[in-house]
Amino acid sequence: MTLFGYDQGVFGGVIVTQDFLDTLNLSGAEHTSLLGTVTAIYDVGCFFGAVIAFWLGEVLGRKNTILVGTTIMTVGAILQIASYSVAQMIVGRIIAGIGNGINTSTAPVWQSETSQVRWRGKLVVIEMILNIAGFSLSNWMTYGFSFTKGPIAWRFPLAFQLVFMIVLFSTVPWLPESPSTNASLVPSNRWLIAHDREDEAFQILADLEDKPIDHPVIVTEAKEIVFAVEYEREHGVGWFDLLRGKTGDQGGTCTIRRLILGAGTQAMQQLAGINVTSYYLPTVLIKSVGLSETLARLLAACNSVSYLLFSLIAIPNVERWGRRRLMMFGAAGQCVCYLFITILLRYNMPQYGEKSQQVASASVAFFFLYYVFFGIGEFAASNARLLCIRELLLILHLPVFPGWQGVPWLYPVEINSLSMRTKGAALGTASNWAFNFMVVEITPIGIQSLGWKFYIIWVIFNAAFLPIIYLFYPETADRTLEDIDRLFRDNHDLLVYKHPEAVSAKRPGAYREHEETEVRRNSSIDPRLLRRGNRGLEKVDMDGDTNDAPEVLETEKV
Repeated sequence: MTLFGYDQGVFGGVIVTQDFLDTLNLSGAEHTSLLGTVTAIYDVGCFFGAVIAFWLGEVLGRKNTILVGTTIMTVGAILQIASYSVAQMIVGRIIAGIGNGINTSTAPVWQSETSQVRWRGKLVVIEMILNIAGFSLSNWMTYGFSFTKGPIAWRFPLAFQLVFMIVLFSTVPWLPESPSTNASLVPSNRWLIAHDREDEAFQILADLEDKPIDHPVIVTEAKEIVFAVEYEREHGVGWFDLLRGKTGDQGGTCTIRRLILGAGTQAMQQLAGINVTSYYLPTVLIKSVGLSETLARLLAACNSVSYLLFSLIAIPNVERWGRRRLMMFGAAGQCVCYLFITILLRYNMPQYGEKSQQVASASVAFFFLYYVFFGIGEFAASNARLLCIRELLLILHLPVFPGWQGVPWLYPVEINSLSMRTKGAALGTASNWAFNFMVVEITPIGIQSLGWKFYIIWVIFNAAFLPIIYLFYPETADRTLEDIDRLFRDNHDLLVYKHPEAVSAKRPGAYREHEETEVRRNSSIDPRLLRRGNRGLEKVDMDGDTNDAPEVLETEKV
């Protein structure tokens, strides 16, 4: 994810480097549209990479998919570094995007599936924070090299991403496979169990939980995977059927609705306007605010540090506050920031006199504050270590609220059913990159053609997200994936705000009681009874009994 962040941020500094513009013949207002395309075409590659990842993951598994994606990114990076024409740069951007799309559609799912429920949200947010660390590094890298002359000013920052690729090649082969991936993914535990390799599968589960292999918790998880393998075989829905609106016997669990909800969070993240500034903040500060190139680069780099610091605050709070509140309050804060940016830039025109530039410069504070709302989590007002930050926001008469930095990547994984989780993650990531392309493509020409009016678009979008999330999005924090299945199976109402069990930030008591009952029920089960295949043991009936011990393996289908 650090590589993803670096790759996302580095081009924003490259496209305001004069040697880059001269080498690729992109200088001048007449080339603004083409420059936007060169920048945005990377997201087209990411979109196709996300689509490819679904098929590739079923063949190779999580680890090998990441390695393939990194290899493709390496090829794309080398083409960009050696580029002397727009055509070569576009090809390099597309290829690098394909690799990044593969990685970003795989890594969050892998992270979620190899973590315990209470850590899942925090670890994915940490993953996003590493993304921001890479983004911050790219801003400082391009700022530092802006003082050099010639091609090194932009070729070296592009080349530095190879360092992260080397790190990935050196570490990923030694990481564990996912214990909870789709049944057909090699060599995940579901695949291992389905292909009579239960010893290896159960040992991975025990290692991840740091418990003995016969512990009731491990037995419970193993039994759920055995059930899931059979369930996915019998109830999985293909892409072609989904496109035709046919979900088979999955209709009772709101399959298409859940896919749309997951993809919707990714679309909203992009329509919140984050990549207007992530890709183009130096350009925005130069053309909209009227700052010098050096000052614009410096402020962009400082802003990335602020973004990183406030994102760190989200780690202890993402589970406590829940996904709905994080998204709603973040959208509200972002809406206010873009509203003030629009108003202040409105007066950056000659007819408003000598002070118009000073008024426009005040908008810089709200660009900074936008990243605060996008990245931070709620923190206690009594926290003395953060008192100075809290007081600063109170002086501005703005509340301390959380943002959108990590939740949209986490939500598609959590909201979809076992049989649709991989499809949901792939669709969500593809949605992210499709809307990302749209935003990045239109931003340069929008700034040039509409001026301050361009920012009204993002005010409206952020304001619209509030009722959408409140009315339609259920809470997924502090829930197991099985809890979410139960919610959609028992409740088909589109308006979730009317149902406390759907919106509570705390896990409903009924869900906890059911899990505790299952753990107690499984405390006397010998894990060997869950093994299938040619091992001379009793075949496990997925209704929950065997020939010898019907009372031991009696299981409620959840």
